[in-house]
Amino acid sequence: MSKGLIDLLLDSIFDDEWKGKHGEKLTERELKLVQLFGRKGKVLRNVYLPKDNGETSELDVVFITQKGIFVFESKNYSGWIFGDEKGKYWTAMLPNKQKNQFYNPIMQNKTHLKWMRSFVGDEIPLFSIIVFSERCELKKVTINSEDVKVIKRDLTYATVRSIWDKNPDMVSEERINELYERLKKLTNVDEAVKAAHIESIEKKYKLLPINNQQVPVDNNIEVANEDMNEEETKRDEMPEETFLCPKCGAPLVLRTAKKGSNAGNQFYGCSAFPKCRYTKEL
Repeated sequence: MSKGLIDLLLDSIFDDEWKGKHGEKLTERELKLVQLFGRKGKVLRNVYLPKDNGETSELDVVFITQKGIFVFESKNYSGWIFGDEKGKYWTAMLPNKQKNQFYNPIMQNKTHLKWMRSFVGDEIPLFSIIVFSERCELKKVTINSEDVKVIKRDLTYATVRSIWDKNPDMVSEERINELYERLKKLTNVDEAVKAAHIESIEKKYKLLPINNQQVPVDNNIEVANEDMNEEETKRDEMPEETFLCPKCGAPLVLRTAKKGSNAGNQFYGCSAFPKCRYTKEL
C-alpha cells in the first residue's frame, strides 16, 4: 500500500483542492474513451445546480447521453478506503495509519441526483457513479443497492458500458443538446456563487465536539482492518452534525495561532494540514 513516486510528488507539490480538480479532469478523460468506442454523449464538469432554498449543489462530472445522465462524484484519495452505503462517513487510511474521514460519497451523490431530477424532470434516467483514484484500494466498501456504482477510475469505461447495454434509449439527440446547453450555463458561475456554495457547506457541517473538546473526528475512530463492525458502530454513534473542510472533506480542528498578528486567537484549520491549508475564522 506504499505510495509511488507520482503520489509523493503530488502530495508534496499540490494541495487537496488541486488534486480534487485534477481527479475530475481524469474522470472526464475516461469519458472521452467511452465516446471513442461509440457511446456518444456530452460531458460537463463543475455544474452548480440551483436548490429550492437559493443555495447550489455542485456536481463534479456529468455525462449526458441517449440513455440518460450519468452523474459522477470524483474522489481523488490515496490509501485504503473503508465504508458502507448507509454509514454517514467513510474512512481513508494511509500507509502510516493516518485516518481521514469524509462524507459518504453515495449520500453526497444522492443529493446531487435529487437536484438534477428537480432541474431536468422525471422523464430523464439518472445514473450515479462514485469514482475513486487508481491510487487507492477499495479495501472494504459494502454496497447493497443495484443502482449504486462505486469504482476506481480505470473501470469507468466498463461501468458505463454495462449500464449502457442494460438500458434502452430514452433521450433524443435534440433533447441531449437542449440539456447540455441548459446545464452548461450552470458551469460558468462567478466567484460569488462559488463562495456562497462553500459557505453553505460550512453551515451544514459543524465541528464535532467530543468530551467537551474540539478534536479531529479521525482521532476518535478505530478502523478495524479485519472487522468493520466496530468502525460502523462508532460512526453511527456520532452526532448528526460535524464541521468538514469544504475543500477536501476532512474534519476541521480548533487551533490557536502561535505567530503573527493573530497570535493567541483561535480558528478552525483543516485536519489534513499541511496537504490542505484551509482555515476559517471564528
